[in-house]
Amino acid sequence: MTSAAIRDIRLVPLSYAPPVPYGSARGLAPVRGGSLVILQTEDGVEGIGEAWGPPGVTAACLDVLKPFFLGRSVFAQRGAAAMVLAKLYHAGTQNQFVSLMGGIDIAAHDAMGKILGVSVADLIGGRLREHIPVYASGGYFTAADDQDSALAEQLERQADRGFGAFKIKIGRHPVEDERRCRLARRIIGEAPLLTVDTNGNYTEDGVLESMRRTEPHGIHWYEEPLAPQDWAGYRRLSRRAPVRLATGEALYGLFDFNRLIAGRLAAVVQPDLTLCGGFAVAQAIATLCQANHLRISPHVWGTGVGLVAALHFLAALPAYPHADNVPFPPLLEYDVGDNPLLGAIFTEPPRYADGFLAVPDGPGLGVTLDTSRLQHFAT
Repeated sequence: MTSAAIRDIRLVPLSYAPPVPYGSARGLAPVRGGSLVILQTEDGVEGIGEAWGPPGVTAACLDVLKPFFLGRSVFAQRGAAAMVLAKLYHAGTQNQFVSLMGGIDIAAHDAMGKILGVSVADLIGGRLREHIPVYASGGYFTAADDQDSALAEQLERQADRGFGAFKIKIGRHPVEDERRCRLARRIIGEAPLLTVDTNGNYTEDGVLESMRRTEPHGIHWYEEPLAPQDWAGYRRLSRRAPVRLATGEALYGLFDFNRLIAGRLAAVVQPDLTLCGGFAVAQAIATLCQANHLRISPHVWGTGVGLVAALHFLAALPAYPHADNVPFPPLLEYDVGDNPLLGAIFTEPPRYADGFLAVPDGPGLGVTLDTSRLQHFAT
């Protein structure tokens, strides 16, 4: 057994209940949360990761998966993940097992970077950039009676912070979609990119009507127009839509992403590292996107660990097929809602300035958990 062998994996469940619930067309989210994954090697090196989903379910999955990983070198944990998929094939690949393996993969990369003294970005291919462009992800639905005023208040708080792109929630009705996009453009101006997200709350006819109504407001991409598994709907919509389609945040593992990408069912692919399988799977998805000349834009809507992981992923992502000029650099989702889990859990959170987040320095992910503040959110 080498000193890099995995000795233990444990979870720290986190939750935060914002005083004013907010969410999407599918409903409001009264609680934000997720599970931190703490991986420890035999020589005491700790790596941190994040697994998407209800912490109680994640904990039950860890009881099943931990024997596959313990005693294995942290550098060889991908083999354990592949073994899980092979042996537990009846469980499928759209589930919390895959999310947990993503958290373990992120934690393993953090530990590997610390052992070798390099950042995760260098570990997964080379640190090509120090700052990543982000979009302000907000414009949520709330419990307010006046949704227009609630949207305006959210956007006005972010309009002068230098963001080059914004995302707002739509999808409750095409008429309301048009009104929300018109209001957003009035507040953010004509220069920034404006993207919209229905969280799959429409059927194909509703999407097309919404697109016709919102297109005059310069929509850069239309996110999750349909339910994640509506493959036939995405196939038809990709041929008829007047604006770019973006999707992928609700897909687990590589297989559904391969189906999405090979069918060219969206222009922008949106894996979430805390849900799709971590760095190993995200890099495979990026390779498929490159082979099919599609854009990639990671989804982030959990804690700061997932955000930092996505920063390192994009820092090492080649710009192909572009060379000196990149018309639309890959954008990272930056949640501007009420969510202290994004930065308050670190001693030094990622630095934002003028539309960019700095990729943390230091070995591994380059961030340190603030254990005293972490306890405030631990459940």
